[in-house]
Amino acid sequence: MAAPIRPRLLGAVDYGQTFGAMQEFTAARDAATPDELWICEHPPVYTQGLAGKAEHVLNPGSIPVVQSNRGGQVTYHGPGQVVAYPLIDLGRAGYYVKEYVYRIEEAVIRTLAHFGVTGHRVAGSPGIYVRLDDPGSHAALSGPQHPLEPFRGLGKIAALGIKVSRHCTYHGVALNVAMDLEPYSRINPCGYAALRTIDLSTIGVSAGWQEAADVLGRKLVTYLLP
Repeated sequence: MAAPIRPRLLGAVDYGQTFGAMQEFTAARDAATPDELWICEHPPVYTQGLAGKAEHVLNPGSIPVVQSNRGGQVTYHGPGQVVAYPLIDLGRAGYYVKEYVYRIEEAVIRTLAHFGVTGHRVAGSPGIYVRLDDPGSHAALSGPQHPLEPFRGLGKIAALGIKVSRHCTYHGVALNVAMDLEPYSRINPCGYAALRTIDLSTIGVSAGWQEAADVLGRKLVTYLLP
């Protein structure tokens, strides 16, 4: 039987301090260290991934920009967003990074389903998206998206960026619940100028941060177990 993943609810915590704590946890862990799942929210901050390009940060204003070692481009964290950091030993879990990403996305999709929303994957663009005109639609995205507007009709509701060190993961996924979305207009989210970012509140779902955190935490624990 697989060892349980230990959930830790951190509440509102500084991004930089949490980033450092994840690195320290990962560097210190050994084969016997239990996996953990840290759930939190951050004060307003832009984070750049390893591939991040400065031109995608348009007008940060007073919001700090922090360089991170996760994958991907720039994203925003702020109050009203559930951020989940799985600290998983993939060698012990027995699956690879591609499946790990799929499992995280599946946990988000199941979380959205709990709230009556249908989440979609877009090939080549990690994260979860919803139809803006019909967030509850179960119909699959038909065919390839428009080549010049790959996100036409879609809004991104969950961003994903991970780091794997010695087969152990950190960073993770952010689900937008009820946020001030204006800061997203000051960046090209995940490097896409035409990408609209949304939250549950925008599409008519009234859910508190704690409720969304509880559901996402349960789904991640379920879907990340071997």
